[in-house]
Amino acid sequence: MTSTHAPDTASAWPTHSPDFIGDLEGDAAALAEYAATCEALLSQLPPKPERDATQQSLADAVFGKSRDARRRFLARHTEAVYDALTEGRSRHLRLPELVHAAADRFPGLIPTRTQMESEYARIQAERDGREIDQGIFCGGVLHSRAAGTHLVEAMLLPTPRSLELLDEFRAAGRVELASLLVERHGSAAHVTFRNAHCLNAEDNQLIADMETAVDLVLLDDQVQVGLLRGGEVDHPRYEGRRVFSAGINLKDLRNGAISFVEFLMGRELGYINKMFRGLLVNPSGHMWSERVTQKPWIGVVDGFAIGGGMQLLLVMDRVIAEEGAYFSLPAAEEGIVPGLGNLRLTRLTGARHARQVILGGRRVRMTDPEARLLCDDIVRAPDMEEAIERAVRELSAPAVAANRRMLNLAEEPLDQFREYMAEFAVTQVVRAYSDDVLAKVERRWQRSRSNEGGFK
Repeated sequence: MTSTHAPDTASAWPTHSPDFIGDLEGDAAALAEYAATCEALLSQLPPKPERDATQQSLADAVFGKSRDARRRFLARHTEAVYDALTEGRSRHLRLPELVHAAADRFPGLIPTRTQMESEYARIQAERDGREIDQGIFCGGVLHSRAAGTHLVEAMLLPTPRSLELLDEFRAAGRVELASLLVERHGSAAHVTFRNAHCLNAEDNQLIADMETAVDLVLLDDQVQVGLLRGGEVDHPRYEGRRVFSAGINLKDLRNGAISFVEFLMGRELGYINKMFRGLLVNPSGHMWSERVTQKPWIGVVDGFAIGGGMQLLLVMDRVIAEEGAYFSLPAAEEGIVPGLGNLRLTRLTGARHARQVILGGRRVRMTDPEARLLCDDIVRAPDMEEAIERAVRELSAPAVAANRRMLNLAEEPLDQFREYMAEFAVTQVVRAYSDDVLAKVERRWQRSRSNEGGFK
């Protein structure tokens, strides 16, 4: 039976955190032993929802000590660990594969599958935040130029699912996925959000489907331009109307269904980076232009683009919005980091306006002068199709792909992206488990239970 009292820390707590001397195997054994001691202490405590203040204080101290040990271990051994997992960088492991491999190969470095399954069975507020340990590992890998660059490239490779669907898409020009539709219209591939029940908000399923869709667009030789648009939604206020995206699904965040590895990291390293930087089709190529295939993208905004929806517009080559639309990055309200919005918005709007949007929650309406910094065309709803056709025609010109590649290299070098992601990996996951964020999503959840239309 699990103890309901805090263990005797004087006898249970290890005398000191391990000293790492630089030998990978020896230091890994020391970390594993120390982590096991910490886990033995935690096992004497009740689950988080049942702990009193003293018990929770002890749990926080144990997690803090073990995380400090992991950080110090990675400071010495990140590249050696990564090379051990990837056979000297001869294998490309996607982030979920890498995390699982690290948990198996280096006990105590990352939570085990069993530990994570236990976490995933609880809502976000009732977890111990073991995803933070995954974030520490991801941040360490990305901080290393050698290991981090290799991981970024691994995440730019086509997914197995997209390769399975490629022949079908090439033949039919259409693939239906659980949360979106991909259709080829002439030289453009239209990707349409169909998460109608939640205002096209992003969830784990949509992130996975989007990466498949982006791969298909970039791999199909008949496609020259990708186009992203929101489909019609079911919300009573907007029923039957298109909206672009309401951002992260806060209901899923509250219920613990937004994963750190697949969602928070996967969207940035996966499909969004593929839209911006291209799909890695020739890992052994020398020049970037030889290694990737990339195409221009058009974003079409009906209604609104909130949070992650607005973040997507920052990698688009052409943005078309209806005149009544608005954009926002409600980071201050939600309490989390708006993806790469902090990196990309400034270069479009300038530092002062970016701070107003990110720190102050300012909405950008299409009637605002600043909207022209984010949109190429602002049109009446009846004129939308004509504006789309014109944009596709202009971006299908032969030199567009080459020039957008050079623009992107100049604006956001790979090392800048990698270094940002190293910090983001830790900052975002810590924010996702912060008391203020958990309290905010819980309040919104409780309010939504009595309101029609509910919690997105």
